[in-house]
Amino acid sequence: MADEVRQFTVEQDDDGIRVDRWFKRHLPQIGFGMVGKWARTGQLRVDGKRVKPDARLEAGQVLRVPPAGDAPRGPRRVRELSDEDRELAREILISRTKAALVLNKPPGLATQGGTKTSRHIDGLLDAYADAEDPRPRLVHRLDKDTSGLLLVARSPGSAAFFSKRFSTRDAKKVYWALITGVPDVMEGTIEAPLAKQPGTGGEKMHVDHENGQRAVTRYRVIERAGNRAAWVEMMPLTGRTHQLRVHMTAIGHPIVGDGKYGGQDAFLTGSISRKMHLHARRLVIEAPGGETLDEIANLPEHFAASMEQLGFDPSRSDAEPLEFGRPARTPAEKKQAAKRHAKQVRKERRGERKQRGEVKKDKPPRGKLGKKSAPGAKRKGPAPKTSRGPAKGGPAKGAGARGPRR
Repeated sequence: MADEVRQFTVEQDDDGIRVDRWFKRHLPQIGFGMVGKWARTGQLRVDGKRVKPDARLEAGQVLRVPPAGDAPRGPRRVRELSDEDRELAREILISRTKAALVLNKPPGLATQGGTKTSRHIDGLLDAYADAEDPRPRLVHRLDKDTSGLLLVARSPGSAAFFSKRFSTRDAKKVYWALITGVPDVMEGTIEAPLAKQPGTGGEKMHVDHENGQRAVTRYRVIERAGNRAAWVEMMPLTGRTHQLRVHMTAIGHPIVGDGKYGGQDAFLTGSISRKMHLHARRLVIEAPGGETLDEIANLPEHFAASMEQLGFDPSRSDAEPLEFGRPARTPAEKKQAAKRHAKQVRKERRGERKQRGEVKKDKPPRGKLGKKSAPGAKRKGPAPKTSRGPAKGGPAKGAGARGPRR
């Protein structure tokens, strides 16, 4: 470890991060306890001012790190990948930007690992970064049998940025699907609250009007193959588990190949593939720096073959894209959002008051000639006023036994 004070300029990728999280990200060998000690003793400073571990940093600020706090970070541990895995990682990459990787996930490949799942997208991410670079991070998921666009952040800062866009529903996603039958309403909105289906261990969802969470899906029928099947374009306006699959089944037109929710009714006779026909076709999302990512993923082989057999022209959807929009919030959702905002404001104010209190504690009490007053020393002159209430006749109105209210 070094024995000199170091200065670090906060990068744009770390804008808004907590001080203690900055250390975990850039100087992981420094524990939270040491960071707290430096903060308490005033050795840790931002732009020359004392700072607390939970304070938020801004891009461009200068962080002063005490001696022994700038040891070089060693290379991260990289997962060993086979030649086959590296080739797959190259094949599914659509584009690469400074902040993100855009992948076209094939059907049948899980997004993350789990029981009896050894090959997945998360396990392939080491193919996109060197040991000296931060490991790419997933910011959203697709079901194992769903194909299409998957966004991966290339750094912790961009991961936080994209995650916020997904959680606030600012990211716009368009899905293509083949469904059995043809809906009576060719373009509309499905509003059906969803909840975990009892007895399935959380593996399945169902429509629950009493206890379900609000779920809204916009859809449009692009083409139909008689009354046998239809090609639909869908945009989820909320992000519930299996939302599109459950909603299409709820209106009587399950997605082709979705036996989990549609049973035997989800399969077409003939040579149409029995695989899931649900594809994340397009993603539009704001990127760090103010740019906008607008990407399209090509169909997997089985989906493209089914489109051709049913006589559907893929160019029709791109020519008339489904309009983007956000659902109007219900009164309950508005109330919940207001509570979250009020809670955040209270938290910030508590932090400000606590900081002011610590500053006061740092200042020694002044006695004669600026020296500390001796214990038990008598104060000369009139006592300091604690309120604007009457000087005589007892405590001010409303003060009670504990003194005036503040």
